[in-house]
Amino acid sequence: VEEAVRLRELHKAKIENIKLVSIGPKAASEVIRAGLALGADEGVHIEIGEEDPQADPLGVAKALAAIIKNDTAGVDLVIMGKQAIDGDNGMTGQMLAGLMGWGQATFASKVEILEGDKEIKVTREVDGGLEEMKVRLPAIITTDLRLNEPRYASLPNIMKAKKKKIEKVSAKDLGVDLIPKLETIKVTEPPKRVGGAKVETVDELVAKMKAAGVA
Repeated sequence: VEEAVRLRELHKAKIENIKLVSIGPKAASEVIRAGLALGADEGVHIEIGEEDPQADPLGVAKALAAIIKNDTAGVDLVIMGKQAIDGDNGMTGQMLAGLMGWGQATFASKVEILEGDKEIKVTREVDGGLEEMKVRLPAIITTDLRLNEPRYASLPNIMKAKKKKIEKVSAKDLGVDLIPKLETIKVTEPPKRVGGAKVETVDELVAKMKAAGVA
């Protein structure tokens, strides 16, 4: 949300509308409302029941793809978190890009709209440092923790957010199935580490390593 608002502040004539989308029970509307207070224009709440199973990444991606395809104004850029804090899968953005046939840039730590409005430049955090890439619009971006620091919503904007539109839709309205296709069979903790031992000589260390099968 913060990055979308910042991009519009830099390119007011280029970004006409910021729409937020969330999938979840009734409480998800309050999350959308908080985003509207930060500067977004409207929201879409894909409602699921309190007791319904959590949608898997593919189901979420299909729902988002339906929202994009039904948007008559057209969508040029989708900004998403890189992973949810519950399933921690980190797959929805990539799946959405595949479903839409759009380019993608994951783990973004910086986003720039280039002259001509047809491409964006994204700086990605990778194991070896930073990677810069250009992506043609429309595109999907998943964000990294260091992309920005979200602002606090002001009281006037919180009041304005109460009047902004949040459209409520169901999976049936979108023509998608949110019943998860994956089943978690078992979750176990990793084995506890065994305490180390001191040795007096190199020969003793080598002997212990051989006994453990690592030398």
